[in-house]
Amino acid sequence: MDLNHIELPSSLVAELYKKSLIEPANTAIPQDQSKEQSPVNSTWKYLGNNNKSILIIIHTKEAIHLPDNELAFLTGILGACKLSMADVAIVNLNNYPDASHKELNSFFKSKMVFLFDVEPNAFGLPVNFPHYQVQAFSTTSFLYSPSLKELENNKLLKSKLWVCLRRLFNI
Repeated sequence: MDLNHIELPSSLVAELYKKSLIEPANTAIPQDQSKEQSPVNSTWKYLGNNNKSILIIIHTKEAIHLPDNELAFLTGILGACKLSMADVAIVNLNNYPDASHKELNSFFKSKMVFLFDVEPNAFGLPVNFPHYQVQAFSTTSFLYSPSLKELENNKLLKSKLWVCLRRLFNI
């Protein structure tokens, strides 16, 4: 590899250009949202484009969004579900310790929310449910699962998640 062909991990690129590459495109409030409907926090830092209104909630102190190995694993999961990063929005609750499901769902207009190692009650949901149970609440389907780090290294947990995802996405 020479100096003209250096490959940097995506998290490093995001860290280097966080103000010029990520924030302007991802933090804009949708045009159809009036000031009265605007959530309290209108500057969410997230990965993805949210084209299919699928919100992925994680909680990690290791990175602004999520570590490279977990992002690669998650990208593989999305690909198996015939989705891409353009279809989802990934929010790290470590950046927003007081955020609730109401605030996030209001901004992202989520149809599905995946909670990776974030308990439903801690996310502000009035119902608690076990891992791998798809739970409908209001107009959103929620799926609670162990962390991506835990899933990545455990075949049994991965297969349990895959069964749920196959049902959700009809694959």
